[in-house]
Amino acid sequence: MADTAWTLPKLQQHIQDLYGAKDQARGLEGTFMWFMEEIGELSAALRIRDAQALTLEFADVLAWLATLANVAGVDLNSAMQLKYGLHCPGCLHHPCRCEAEKP
Repeated sequence: MADTAWTLPKLQQHIQDLYGAKDQARGLEGTFMWFMEEIGELSAALRIRDAQALTLEFADVLAWLATLANVAGVDLNSAMQLKYGLHCPGCLHHPCRCEAEKP
């Protein structure tokens, strides 16, 4: 049985393999607009609390985030490790001890 677990590198490569040429042709601004449209669709699914719609919209947002990162030349795995790999970037603790709602 094939490994079905997704990792950030596997996600980015899969999206690159499927859509890379189209994504590069669309460019950063066009890709960002599509990403924002998917955020809006996720927002609508959250409001109506439709489990199937939520599942699909979360997948779309993640796919378009990977697309945007690919077009921008950002390795999501490295970015996550850099910012969140060791501790909270705000208070520098693990788990977070920030007093503010958002670190």
